[in-house]
Amino acid sequence: MPVEDLLAPLLPTWSAADGPLADVLADLDPSDLALVLGVSPGGDPWGTGVRSALEAAGFDPDELVATHEPATSVGASTVVRLPAGLHAARALVLVGLGDGTPGGLRLAGAASGRATRGRAQVVLLTPSADEAGQAAFVEGAVLGGWAPARLTNDGWVPGTTVATSIVAIDVEEDVVTRAVSRARATIIARNLANTPSNIKNPGWMARQARTAASRHGLEVRVWDEKSLAAGGFGGLLAVGGGSGTPPRLVQLGYTPEGAGADTPHVVIVGKGITFDSGGLQVKPAEGMLAMKTDMSGSAIVLAVLAACRDLAVPVKVTGLLALAENMVSGAAYRPGDVVTHFGGTTTEIGNTDAEGRIVLADALAYADAELDPDVVIDIATLTGAARVALARSMAPVYATDDDLSVQLREAGETAGETLWPFPLVRAYRRALESDVADINHIGPSVGGGSITAALFLREFVGDRRWAHLDIAGPGRSDVDSGIHGKGGTGFGARLLLRWLEGLR
Repeated sequence: MPVEDLLAPLLPTWSAADGPLADVLADLDPSDLALVLGVSPGGDPWGTGVRSALEAAGFDPDELVATHEPATSVGASTVVRLPAGLHAARALVLVGLGDGTPGGLRLAGAASGRATRGRAQVVLLTPSADEAGQAAFVEGAVLGGWAPARLTNDGWVPGTTVATSIVAIDVEEDVVTRAVSRARATIIARNLANTPSNIKNPGWMARQARTAASRHGLEVRVWDEKSLAAGGFGGLLAVGGGSGTPPRLVQLGYTPEGAGADTPHVVIVGKGITFDSGGLQVKPAEGMLAMKTDMSGSAIVLAVLAACRDLAVPVKVTGLLALAENMVSGAAYRPGDVVTHFGGTTTEIGNTDAEGRIVLADALAYADAELDPDVVIDIATLTGAARVALARSMAPVYATDDDLSVQLREAGETAGETLWPFPLVRAYRRALESDVADINHIGPSVGGGSITAALFLREFVGDRRWAHLDIAGPGRSDVDSGIHGKGGTGFGARLLLRWLEGLR
């Protein structure tokens, strides 16, 4: 089995074809070819276009329905195996389209991807839909056809054998190419998040960032522990102080062709806790098991930056990866310590297991003071409170600007990564007051832990337009289903790319 590059996952070769279905099939070897068709509930499950395409390709649409009774519910799949040599395909994969919404089409695409794993050739008759719906179907097919990589004695190997080649019909080439690029970014983020923490540490993540920068034409800068100390990044140094692998801050930069002084500049900051033991206030065992994915925010930022050039994102984008390992040792930071962040703000440590906001504070303060962005976004698996509030299907978004909140939520709806607006409650700010420092980083007296975490982060962005995405809920999946494999989900990668693509 081939070894997989975590930053370049093995995916099918995708293309788009304009020709009629019969002509496309005639040019392909049918010996291991699967034809994917959507079926809808109601009167005619095929629709006029699919029915005529099937008839021209030598199939009897009515006989298929009468004999195989394909399920039409969203994401259902029915595989019809065909005798060798009698048809232009060896299998038909009939996927339920449900009501045909982009969300349903994404699940239908995922069903087709799962059903066609390992095929030499796949032809997708793309459902009739707008650009968002067709892109959702393709994204679903990419994500459903992939499974989390496994670590063997030979290295990383694919979790499944993906299809070799996929041809999409009745869809523009650009729609396919961009959808595959967004899905690939999600998979890269998942690969990084799923890497075990005995391999993955801040230095390892910094090396992945350097590799991605080299491949995708990005600028890169890495602060090691010495340069972090010289620069005054006290939050990263405090959280990473208990670990045998010291912290890092990584800056990745993308500049579009033709950019000028008036080109908008976006900074995206990702939490990168490569393992979270909870520090001296150690987590219970069951809470620690999944903590290799606590760096998902930084993985998403890396993956987004790596995709910017392929998608011709029209704005300048800087990614900051705030990387540390939160461990227990004689050098670990303590409850009651006072940490001095980049720029001089001091924080009283209220709980060593609320470490993510401490490293993000350094990166946000640096972005505000040194990078002069028009917009700052941070993304983090930050609080259990967010997961309690919204479970695993959506994430809170906090923003200092209503238009920015709306833009991100609309991008999330298009990408199938739903955000729900949460308030920055001014009255809760007093819960963060400290007797010994400028601020305390937790506010236990009022509850609303996701809100008080966001209020803390807001202290470090100045007057910038800023939004915070707390992906602690949807950032991980406990099941292998739909578009997700078990482990890190990469939630937010496609959302952020959709948003960046639409900026001017």
